[in-house]
Amino acid sequence: MADKKALLSIVDHKGNRERTLELPLYSGTLGPDVIDVHELTANGFFTYDPGFVSTASCESKITYIDGDNGILLHRGYPIEQLAEHSDYLETCYLLLYGDLPSRKEREKFEYTIMRHTMIHEQMRALFAGFRRDAHPMAIMCGVVGALSAFYHDSLDITNEVHREICAYRLISKMPTLAAMAYKYSIGQPFIYPRNDLSYGGNFLHMLFATPCVDYEVKPVLARAMDRIFLLHADHEQNASTSTVRLAGSSGANPFACIAAGIAALWGPAHGGANEAVLVMLNEIGDEANIDEFIARAKDKDDPFRLMGFGHRVYKNLDPRAKVMKQTCDEVLTELGLEDDPLFRIAKRLEKIALEDEYFIQKKLYPNVDFYSGIILKAMGIPTEMFTVIFATGRTPGWIAHWHEMISGNYRIGRPRQLYTGETKRDYIPLTERN
Repeated sequence: MADKKALLSIVDHKGNRERTLELPLYSGTLGPDVIDVHELTANGFFTYDPGFVSTASCESKITYIDGDNGILLHRGYPIEQLAEHSDYLETCYLLLYGDLPSRKEREKFEYTIMRHTMIHEQMRALFAGFRRDAHPMAIMCGVVGALSAFYHDSLDITNEVHREICAYRLISKMPTLAAMAYKYSIGQPFIYPRNDLSYGGNFLHMLFATPCVDYEVKPVLARAMDRIFLLHADHEQNASTSTVRLAGSSGANPFACIAAGIAALWGPAHGGANEAVLVMLNEIGDEANIDEFIARAKDKDDPFRLMGFGHRVYKNLDPRAKVMKQTCDEVLTELGLEDDPLFRIAKRLEKIALEDEYFIQKKLYPNVDFYSGIILKAMGIPTEMFTVIFATGRTPGWIAHWHEMISGNYRIGRPRQLYTGETKRDYIPLTERN
């Protein structure tokens, strides 16, 4: 129960009276206090909050963001520490179970994940139903949802063991499905996963190996892919995570819920930011054009915006960006691309954003999408695969939130609306209409 109350004064202009309501006020372990407004409905009101920017849709113990101070915590651990000292699979364990694993728990978790990376062989036939030029995210929406048709032996969402099995299957098989979507789009044979490689290394191998030419996974690139997955593993109640929770609140199976999350992530306002960075760099085209585009970015009357700079949530430095910048430098050095024209434009833009007073005052610092887009491009991954990789990395966060909701007290999601349509009117027969 809340130990504090908030007084809400409501002026009812229709009834020409003022009412005062006493509402519960809750305090989390971090962040601002939250007013419980569910009693408003019984008093004839509900809130209007487009985009839910001022509404807490749930209670969660998984991830905390302080955008003003550039803080991102997973189960209390700063993202910078996880990126430097941990890896993706350990972070998956942390998100799912709430604590870092012991050595034995970690070994068992990694062993289980890496030995369930193959998919049901009949699923290969699903890909043939898509056009060759289908977007990989369209394919992912379909095949991830179809997992429930092949693994229906553990879909009882009230059974904790079943929920855990589904979580393991999704984390282990998402890279395989993502790589298959890419291979199908370019007309190459599917490459089976290899248990002897790391999670990130295995994904790169499935992307780039062929039956006639093997692909040597470079440790620097495998580590870079692991960090990209890790830094995208969860980000609190964003659009796709909220979609997974909303779908899950109806009792839908977890594969369907994750497919819904993929669909939400597909939107360019959510998962397409790193792809937009590459579009922008190609639009600039040459270092000689940078000053012109910087001037356009500063012109409030020009619709042009620098993509990959600033963040809706972070009003300070994106805590993920520092780690990603280091990884970006390592990858470009490893591949000998420091002097590539496109990446020279990116490095110049980065320098300007970090030194120019205009960008500093407006806190338009390079964010994680700026660097991840450059890294993926340098690796030879096409831009249409960027959001697929984002979805693969975000899977454990989606699952953790789904599991947290299902294992607690929850109700089916049912947002309200502010109706502004016609009032009641009578049907007019067709013969009487003008």
